[in-house]
Amino acid sequence: MTEALLARLQLTDSGFPSGLYTLSHGLEGHLQLGAVGPDDLDALLRDLVRAAGTGDAAALALAHRAVTAGDWDRLVDVDHRLHAIKLNREQRTASVRTGRQVLDTAGPAFDSAPAARLAGLVADRATPGNHAVVVGAVHAGLGTPVRDAVACDLFAFAASCTAATVRLGRVDFRRAQALLRELRPELARATAAALAARDPRDLHTSTPVADAVSAAHERAEARLFIT
Repeated sequence: MTEALLARLQLTDSGFPSGLYTLSHGLEGHLQLGAVGPDDLDALLRDLVRAAGTGDAAALALAHRAVTAGDWDRLVDVDHRLHAIKLNREQRTASVRTGRQVLDTAGPAFDSAPAARLAGLVADRATPGNHAVVVGAVHAGLGTPVRDAVACDLFAFAASCTAATVRLGRVDFRRAQALLRELRPELARATAAALAARDPRDLHTSTPVADAVSAAHERAEARLFIT
């Protein structure tokens, strides 16, 4: 039990080399355009978490269930659907890049049979290997309950967002921790929304402003983050 818990903590730790530290999840673009200020960050973060609940987090839940059931065709369907609802190239590229980094590390870190099988499918170009799907597969292999897997990954996403605001010089560490506290109710709601997904067609997200900002960020002359 303790060893399994430690493995889950390793996967969600900010030091795990998934490449999440290279992502601002759209925050840099919003700040570059002057679309948000320090007082608006909490509202923007809530919107991003809400979108993740019906998008990436829901895909993670479906991927977890598919691996647990041994239904690899369903996992591939989930991965393709998640890829399709990411409407801008920047986010799609980042999702696949970080997913493949997790696959590359999951062998030595966890001796993960699901990750090895998924890596083979990705190598054969049968599926893109989005980050959420990969993490769901690894959590399933670790025996993490699906609720815990979703909640942990959503928290990791929120922590990555708040860390980006610090690195962008918009808030200090104390305010970042306060933002995480304020986000807990939204994270709980997003977890419930993700767990409610039952089919790849349930995956959806509606973030037109964020998509437009991402398109502008992709062409920015200077960037600290890749998203």
